[in-house]
Amino acid sequence: MRMICGSYYWPKEDKLKPEGDDAHFICAQEQTIGMADGVGGWAKHGVDAGQYARELMCNSIMSVQKQTIVDPRRVLNEAYADTKCEGSSTACIVTLRETGVLHFVNVGDSGLMVFRNYKLLYMSPREQRSFNCPYQLGNSRGSDNPRSATEIEIRVFPGDIVVLGTDGLWDNMYPNEIEQVVLGNMRESRVMKSQALACLLADLAWLRSLDKDSFSPYSKAAQEAGKNHPGGKKDDITVVVGHIMVTSPVCSCVEDFVDRPLEIIWDNTKPVERATSTPW
Repeated sequence: MRMICGSYYWPKEDKLKPEGDDAHFICAQEQTIGMADGVGGWAKHGVDAGQYARELMCNSIMSVQKQTIVDPRRVLNEAYADTKCEGSSTACIVTLRETGVLHFVNVGDSGLMVFRNYKLLYMSPREQRSFNCPYQLGNSRGSDNPRSATEIEIRVFPGDIVVLGTDGLWDNMYPNEIEQVVLGNMRESRVMKSQALACLLADLAWLRSLDKDSFSPYSKAAQEAGKNHPGGKKDDITVVVGHIMVTSPVCSCVEDFVDRPLEIIWDNTKPVERATSTPW
């Protein structure tokens, strides 16, 4: 199996920081993707957290490329140790093993969805201490380190679709809305490229972020925290889509896997009992 990936990035409009605070990479040969979201609160201290995110992802690429078998936990550990910039960021690293296992390591409020037969099968938990306060890697006192990471391994099959996004996606689109986009576009055109789906999701999230009247996921979370924030959340938006594809001519047809239930092989947030049911 191979994970065919495409990505799209919408930086928040800011003339002082045209690159925004997000960073991401796709290492196609190593079947590994990653993203980081610099914490914007550093701006009030005169620090561009986007530089931390970009350095962290550059160091992640170097770690990936020197490993024979990519271990996302090791990638995150090494990248974190080598990143010396001021600032902090969330981070997640995802790799597809030859055995059909998707290995995901995450710190913060970026996240991952897995779709099977165009339906949402799994959504990773978001790491936040409180409303709009994600876990974050950094060198300053109070920042987190990779030991805080959620680590999950999921069995995937040909035809599965992986959507990885920073909080700019999740804060502006509900899971069922993303599912409808996947269903409406991938089902009608199985040849729709990962790049096109990533672009479509990012565009929709961006449009929602500009809607001052919508009751967005961010509005809902604010309300639950006793705060008031109508409309979407203007933010950097990064989306990476991976389509799990058959590479071997002797492999079973995609239709053979559409009814397979969720199989979580490892979840370090549930060390005693392994979850096997869909959390949605």
